[in-house]
Amino acid sequence: MSRPFHFRALACALLAVAAACSGNDPAPTPTAPQTPATWHKDVAPLMQQKCGTCHVEGGIAPFALQTYADAFAHRAAIRSAVQARTMPPWPPAADCSTYQQDRSLNDTQVALLTRWVDEGAAEGNPAEAPAPVAPTGGLSRVDVRLEMADAYLPQQSPDDYRCFLIDWPETRTRYITGFRADPGNRATVHHVIAFLAQPDEAAAYQALDDASAGPGYTCFGGPGGPDATRATWLGGWAPGTLGQDFPEDTGLRIEPGSKVILQVHYNDHGQRAGSDRTAVAFKVDDTVRKVAIVQPWANPGWPRGTVPMPIPAGSADTSHLWSQELTPFASFITGGVFQNGVPVTIHSAALHMHTRGTRTRAEIQRASGARECLLDIPHWDFHWQGSYYLQKPVQLWNGDRLNVECHWDNSAPGATDRSWGEGTDDEMCLGVFYLTQ
Repeated sequence: MSRPFHFRALACALLAVAAACSGNDPAPTPTAPQTPATWHKDVAPLMQQKCGTCHVEGGIAPFALQTYADAFAHRAAIRSAVQARTMPPWPPAADCSTYQQDRSLNDTQVALLTRWVDEGAAEGNPAEAPAPVAPTGGLSRVDVRLEMADAYLPQQSPDDYRCFLIDWPETRTRYITGFRADPGNRATVHHVIAFLAQPDEAAAYQALDDASAGPGYTCFGGPGGPDATRATWLGGWAPGTLGQDFPEDTGLRIEPGSKVILQVHYNDHGQRAGSDRTAVAFKVDDTVRKVAIVQPWANPGWPRGTVPMPIPAGSADTSHLWSQELTPFASFITGGVFQNGVPVTIHSAALHMHTRGTRTRAEIQRASGARECLLDIPHWDFHWQGSYYLQKPVQLWNGDRLNVECHWDNSAPGATDRSWGEGTDDEMCLGVFYLTQ
């Protein structure tokens, strides 16, 4: 009879349940009042880190957010945008993977900005401002910088897509180990992708350039040329990115006689366009431990027209999937850079569609049947494309499949049937991965 009493007495002695044993609720723990948020102490450092590369004078954003006066004038827009998660732009789904240079705001940061506006958007004391925190990323050094030969004034409004050829200046084989774009006119340059034309491909791209009046030639989904699925990407830039070194001791081989193709997307935001002379900067080394490949990933039959990729008019949700093992065909796919049957490391992922895209996803389908997400864009926006470096690289083993799935809405009034193509009225479904072996 004493044992049940012993356990009950012990339970009632515990602080967490003492009040329950007595029938009384525990007294609430008093909480200290929250200190009001201020611009200088709380908000400005966050704005500098997450918004400062776009919301500057002359930047791609429609207004600057560099001073208290800037932010106070746009406080309602700030609150609305962060609550809706539309700013800062960060397309990847949060539950897929984690990436370097993440521009998104976490829940705590969203709550801080919301509270600052709701409390009256106080300026505070400049003396309380912490030391500035620089945005993450950037190129550790610049060894080769290439600039468009001539300035270009966009000819189409609001969007103009133009490709420019630049000769690669080196006279020996080298390795690109980092990339950055330097837009000449940040108010109109919306994205830049650098492609590589190998020496045996250079003449085909030069012919496109020669056939077009003025600097460069019109391009849209890719650089044009013989085969979009084999176009080698060297790097991409979108507003808010600072460029970066590639994974340590890895690089892209580039041969003498190559050309760099800059695809530049101009958007004039309804304003009068200004001329541009964009440049790209590269970190370059003589040797690397692992030669990397930037690998486009799509059904090769789609661009060749041997396999249809129909997107019928009137369909609100058409999808296509490309799923294939890589390692058994690695040598063929990479032009002999990789070996067949050897596991591959995935360092980064990008996805590409055109303007009718709605959502897209890249994942590994393991030999066991398990699926591992690499990149998921649940709300596709053609204007916010990017390449995302994984915080932790992922291994692709023998028997694993690399999947890319795309969805489109082609139900707008007057829509016509669509399929794969380079034009603005065509579509694509393409993954792009930075790989080593």
